[in-house]
Amino acid sequence: MRSGTGTGNAAPVVIVGAGHSGVAVAAGLRAKGWEGCILLIDAENGLPYERPPLSKELLKDGATDESAVLRKERFYADKGIDRLAGVTAASIDRNGRTVLLSDGTRQAYHRLVIATGSRARPLTVPGAGLQGVRSLRTRDDALELKRLLVPGARVAIIGAGYIGLEVAAASAARGCEVTVLEFQDRVMSRVTSAPVSCYFEKLHMRHGVRFVFGAAVTSIDGEQSFQGEQRAQSVTVADGTVFPADVVLAGIGVLPNQELAADAGLDCRDGILVDGDGRTSDPAIYASGDVTRFTSPIDGASQRLECIQNALAQADRVAAHITGQPAAEPEVPWFWTVQHGVRLQTAGVRHREDQVIVRGEPAGGKFSVVYLRGGRLAAVDTIANLADFRTAKRLVAQGALIDPALAADPGIPLADAIAGIPHHAAADLAAARS
Repeated sequence: MRSGTGTGNAAPVVIVGAGHSGVAVAAGLRAKGWEGCILLIDAENGLPYERPPLSKELLKDGATDESAVLRKERFYADKGIDRLAGVTAASIDRNGRTVLLSDGTRQAYHRLVIATGSRARPLTVPGAGLQGVRSLRTRDDALELKRLLVPGARVAIIGAGYIGLEVAAASAARGCEVTVLEFQDRVMSRVTSAPVSCYFEKLHMRHGVRFVFGAAVTSIDGEQSFQGEQRAQSVTVADGTVFPADVVLAGIGVLPNQELAADAGLDCRDGILVDGDGRTSDPAIYASGDVTRFTSPIDGASQRLECIQNALAQADRVAAHITGQPAAEPEVPWFWTVQHGVRLQTAGVRHREDQVIVRGEPAGGKFSVVYLRGGRLAAVDTIANLADFRTAKRLVAQGALIDPALAADPGIPLADAIAGIPHHAAADLAAARS
């Protein structure tokens, strides 16, 4: 059994998972003065890398096959952070404070951090295992998908969320024939409102992407290739329509990799339950990033967020609690996606019942959508409007009451739309509170 690594004999802080959050916990521990051993366990080989480019830049024609690393190799050596690559955690012995690893060894821990992220939700229809049917979560996934996206390839994308639409944009740019099959009645319905959905649907259609809504996929059918393997040939939906497809991408969401925690008896509910410091139901075990579920300090909602901002913010709180140092103030969650060169930025978490106010004219390519909950600014979507995005982040954090009429006027700065205050004075108040 490993009792420790690096310098000293004390058991290390063991971090399971080397995505954005896991690497940030390790870096944060050192930055906050942790002098003990740190061990980072990475299921993949090579250096930990950035995830957002996998469905964007990495798929572009002519782009290098190398993804950007989170930290250079020298960083880990300089900071005394040990890494085990190509190894996973199989089980946790909470009483003994050890982790059984996939290589058969057992690793002791002083504190354990679970940052195992999430995985692509699998297709469960007949034919899902055929060659040419792909999901996108890792660098290897992206490189294999890139190899298949040749000019003229017929690409069927199941799901019109961020990943599905980003891949649709990359596929169209590479000269593929792209069809997006979405069960709901509009794109990105889980994360945004109808005006934003409509804008991006039209944007994709201008680039040749075809949409089919209300489409429930029932099977993927294939044929035998010259190499003797069964490859995808078409996708069938519930009404019997058949869509030819050489490549099928399943972009139907993700599942948290919570099994390690659940098997150890930690409280889980579509994510590992953590408090504001990232602690699980075991005080010696923390969790961070996409795998967690927590109560929002902004609006009190139970949520599991899949975004880099949350991964880094939780990592900071975990490192702070382990070291006894102060953490940064909670930040309003924010997200982004880039499709056909257009960047959608979101601050806050929209609820379906929120009041929707459009600022500006979508046809002009620069507008925002403001979401009010009980009269207070809860979230904003912005396209080519960085000023609204930055202002909205401050106002959401403040729980600012907003005058709907003022917010709907793009000629009035969003900071001047605070309810009950003359709009020429509202900006000064917002700045003073920030």
